[in-house]
Amino acid sequence: MAGQGTPATALLTKRKISHSTHPYDVSPDAPNYGALVAAALGVPPAQVFKSLVTEVDGGLTVAVVPVTGELDLKALAAAVGGKRAAMADRTLAERTTGYVRGGISPLGQRKQLPTVVDASALEHPTVYVSAGRRGLQLQLAPGDLVALTGAVTAPIATR
Repeated sequence: MAGQGTPATALLTKRKISHSTHPYDVSPDAPNYGALVAAALGVPPAQVFKSLVTEVDGGLTVAVVPVTGELDLKALAAAVGGKRAAMADRTLAERTTGYVRGGISPLGQRKQLPTVVDASALEHPTVYVSAGRRGLQLQLAPGDLVALTGAVTAPIATR
């Protein structure tokens, strides 16, 4: 697949971080999208993570959680020292990150937002996150994901 470059892949290449890209074909509007992406990639769903843009006490924060669970907004707020968290407005999330819904990567955002990665990511040798475009995932070590995003890790997903 030609033209796989995104700001996320460019960042990884520039920093010489070991990674691989994996294209897939799943409609972003499909129910159970994350599980379908994992199946299309042939990997355990617990290894595939979604990036959710949220608002914590009025500021945007990215939550990276496994597709097998849901984001615990109270746990997210606590992880960043906030009181209240909610999902961010879609248009604001897209404008701030430079990515479209279904393709928001925690890496290479237009404005790097504070990021929290669910602690379960550290249980895997590699994880999959959006490469910054619908239909393309990045595989990388969770430690590299945390380091590049400046993330904190915390149990922010319900299972």
